[in-house]
Amino acid sequence: MTRSVRRTRRMLRLAGAGAAAALALSACSSSSGSTDSSNSSDSSASSGTSTSPKLSGTVTVFAAASLKESFTALGKEFEKQHPGTQVSFNFGGSDTLAANITGGAPADVFAAASPKTMAVVTDQKDTAGTPVTFVRNQLEIATVPGNPHKVASLKDLTKAGLKVVLCDRTVPCGAAAQKALDASGLKLTPVSYEQDVKGALTKVELKEADAAVVYKTDVRAAGDKVEGVEFPESARAVNDYPIALLKNAPNTEAAKAFVALVRSAEGQKVLSEAGFLKP
Repeated sequence: MTRSVRRTRRMLRLAGAGAAAALALSACSSSSGSTDSSNSSDSSASSGTSTSPKLSGTVTVFAAASLKESFTALGKEFEKQHPGTQVSFNFGGSDTLAANITGGAPADVFAAASPKTMAVVTDQKDTAGTPVTFVRNQLEIATVPGNPHKVASLKDLTKAGLKVVLCDRTVPCGAAAQKALDASGLKLTPVSYEQDVKGALTKVELKEADAAVVYKTDVRAAGDKVEGVEFPESARAVNDYPIALLKNAPNTEAAKAFVALVRSAEGQKVLSEAGFLKP
């Protein structure tokens, strides 16, 4: 074998060994890079996990009087789900609540008994975003237990000597009652106009009135303190209930969470059980 042939073979062996070493080095580097990338990805995923900020403080909710029982229950559930929070309610006539809000009263959420009263607030640009209808409510006649005056229809409320109470016409329940009366061509002079639906109902509970036109939800909440009488004209005066986060809400995050609870399946179940209709 000539010297040049031996030299060529030796060079080829050296080149092969160098290539193998390079490949091994490359594989090692690739493996190391892959591990680093994986670790980096895991670390990033771990540190990037989004967790909702812990809610705290008071959520102030202005709500129509007819929402008192169901919202009180939802408030307790909210506090249970978010330890460290407290839900403070101001229940009343929607028109009065709207006036308070536009007048600067601090509140986080407004739940009204009609779009018209919510419009008082939206017109002043005091809501954050567009209000959403979350339930509907229908009227019913409430009489004293046993219904001694045999009230069976809306027309029966016009009987002479019958003491009937209505909500004020500026309040959603009063506006709805008037709409039902107008649709039936009936005229009714009540013994008093009350500023919210609970006020009208209380008159019957105390037997200071024989009957009142209120919401089905209020009749249900009163239990055996009153007797309910349905009337077909109520279908023409069903009220939509909108809810909205307020623009200058002192506790925005908690307020958003409360609105979410109201609109959730859990919240809707509580409202349905109280007698509210689905939106």
